[in-house]
Amino acid sequence: MKYLDEQLLIIDGIGPFFRNNCRKEINWSKIDFSDLDSSGTIATERRVQIEEDFRTFAGRASEIGYNAITLDDLAHLTPDPLYPEALRQKIEQYRALYRTLFQIAAETGLKMFITTDLLFFNPIIHQRLENNPKKTRAFAAESCRQFFEDFPETAGIIFRIGESDGVDVEGDFQSRIVLNTPGQARQMLKALLPVFETHGKLLIFRTWTVGVSKLGDLIWNKETFHQLFDDLHSPNLIISMKYGESDFFRYLPLNKLFFESDHRKLIELQCRREYEGFGRYPSYVGHDYEAIRKQLVSARNMAGISVWCQSGGWSGFRCLTLLEKEGVWNEINTYVTLRVFRDKLTADQALQAWCKQHLGTPNWQPLRELMELSEHTIKHLLYIDEFATRRIFFRRLRLPPLIAVYWKHILISHLVRKVLRCYISANTGRELVRTGYQALKNIRRMKELAGELGLPQECFDFQHDTFRIIAAARAYYFLPHPQRTLKLLARMKENYEAKWPEPRYAVQIDPKPFPLRRTHLHRIIKILFRQHRGYRMLDRLLAVTLYTLLGPLVRRANRRIFPDFAQEQAMGINSVFK
Repeated sequence: MKYLDEQLLIIDGIGPFFRNNCRKEINWSKIDFSDLDSSGTIATERRVQIEEDFRTFAGRASEIGYNAITLDDLAHLTPDPLYPEALRQKIEQYRALYRTLFQIAAETGLKMFITTDLLFFNPIIHQRLENNPKKTRAFAAESCRQFFEDFPETAGIIFRIGESDGVDVEGDFQSRIVLNTPGQARQMLKALLPVFETHGKLLIFRTWTVGVSKLGDLIWNKETFHQLFDDLHSPNLIISMKYGESDFFRYLPLNKLFFESDHRKLIELQCRREYEGFGRYPSYVGHDYEAIRKQLVSARNMAGISVWCQSGGWSGFRCLTLLEKEGVWNEINTYVTLRVFRDKLTADQALQAWCKQHLGTPNWQPLRELMELSEHTIKHLLYIDEFATRRIFFRRLRLPPLIAVYWKHILISHLVRKVLRCYISANTGRELVRTGYQALKNIRRMKELAGELGLPQECFDFQHDTFRIIAAARAYYFLPHPQRTLKLLARMKENYEAKWPEPRYAVQIDPKPFPLRRTHLHRIIKILFRQHRGYRMLDRLLAVTLYTLLGPLVRRANRRIFPDFAQEQAMGINSVFK
């Protein structure tokens, strides 16, 4: 089929499914099926709303220039006669809904991809497979075959293999990781590819991993990459990779694996920035993505882009992209990213085109200044650039360059203070406090510019109040008299929570002294963390002994060290130590 060779410009389409989700905190990693069918069925008004919103979303995505769209997930579209009657009926409802959505996508010129974890489970599947790798591969292949026969209009399936459902996911299916070595993943691909080749569909295989098992470094380790993919070639296979060696953060160099092998590859880009406000305020990516596109010129067989405009992270911030005015900052990123990669425009040229098309004015300089200020504020206040530019590896993971603010959490603790001061000198710390407060001034100017352009302004009041706390937290991290700053932060938190009802950032202040002295903590950091990708003998030794044999002790220590959300969201912090 034609789409096996053409450039893919994929956008995620899950936004319509979250319109009426009332959870205080939403897991944006995939569609919240348990919310949709909480009464045992999909309400008619909810189904109609999803169809209408999807028509709007697909139409706008197509107008921008995207040619493919993704939705979750394979489990809810493949029936089984052994499932309970209630589940079979529910799956039939999803199949009927999705047939309508597939038709809408086709009418708007969008190819349809479905996502899945390897693998999804319920008690019946678990009993059938018996943890048997051969049965697991056969089940995955048969599920894909059945899906393609039932929905021949779809273009393919996107597989996530290195992360499973979050610990908070409820419902009829939960996924878990079943591929633990490059060899196991290779055998799985050998079982799946014939199905895709027979039906003329694309198998998009994501290298995203969270450090679990021997396959946990696939996102950055070229040895693992080659063990899995060497001599495994098919016109139906595309390898999909995030742009960096970690999650969707700033300050990460381009993943070197884009330049390894001749396989076709997709680059994953995020426009609704899950670590940078979820679109609650602007976080412009145009210049970063332009730089990435230029670096990719020498990469072989790039198949296109996969843009996340709604997916990712845990928060109550909604800001539905391409569906409501509050999603405008995500929309700008989504538009500019497409034009930069498809049309090879500069970020400024793409931004100018959006301004003319959506604001009806050729005077785009105020928008340019607003976006540049937003980018500067994110990079120099949300991030601590002196820390973010450091390359730090722990076991199979490259550590995030953002540790003091994570998703919707602002972490102000004695431990964070000590860790940052292990990497940043006193003189540099004082300068970071000064530059942080300077960056804070940008937000008032951004609000003025937004007013001139007729764009939302309330978001800047929220951002300013939030970032004032982040700036004051820097003073706690790096300046003397931390107890005085803690008192100030406690008052700021109280005022912030009174002024801004949920959803807002969760300001977590933990003044309890961390028991280790900074000198001792520094020594431990030097032992456990490394600056290079390659493993030391010490890393291999610790992986076998400290984290495997002493698992219960490690888990107990994690409960004392890490905040609650690190245990209760995503796969939980303990997964890093498997």
